Amino acid sequence: MRLFSIFHRVLGAFFFLIIILIIARIIYSGSIRYIFLIWNIFLAWIPFVISGYFSIYRNKEKWKQLFLFGSWLLFFPNALYIITDIIHLESTNVPLWYDAILLFASSFIGLAMAFISLQRVENTLNEVFNKRTVSIIIPLLLFIGSFGVYLGRFQRWNSWDIIHNPLALGFDIITPILFPVDNIKTWVITIIFTALNSVLYFFIKLLPHALQIKNPADVAG
Repeated sequence: MRLFSIFHRVLGAFFFLIIILIIARIIYSGSIRYIFLIWNIFLAWIPFVISGYFSIYRNKEKWKQLFLFGSWLLFFPNALYIITDIIHLESTNVPLWYDAILLFASSFIGLAMAFISLQRVENTLNEVFNKRTVSIIIPLLLFIGSFGVYLGRFQRWNSWDIIHNPLALGFDIITPILFPVDNIKTWVITIIFTALNSVLYFFIKLLPHALQIKNPADVAG
């Protein structure tokens, strides 16, 4: 519990740092160009919070567990999406290095919350399925999340459009599935994002082990 509390304090400090960077940028440039990062971080925070309830709902009715998981999956792409905000990096009256730091910090905190929430999902799945099945489900979830990133970045859909405009959203989802050849760009982007997110996720999972290695020769083993 103490470690959990310390982590949330560091997470809060990280978010506070980003806000300070954004405020400083607004004062310096007179532009609110990157204020959208606060909203995107908030959206990334939602699946992080939802995933915290998986252990609480462990003994609840199945439909409640499925609803919770569905809610998490709906917002999960928002946490992965924030890394694509780097496309907004361009020369302005603000030093390029400053904006690069701001975008990197925002992407980092978004991915951190995404992967922590995914780890919680993985822990929950391990209680239901065997490891081999879970090892298939996790990349599948990253694939779905990456497809959601595509829908958000390139098709400009939001998570709440599943309620606000479900028919049009459903059309944009089903069309690439029914006509994959005609939508090759969709799947190339999705696969690249899936590969990147998968490598990052499994790399971060191995970090605790890597930090415990004292003998460099152990790395080869």
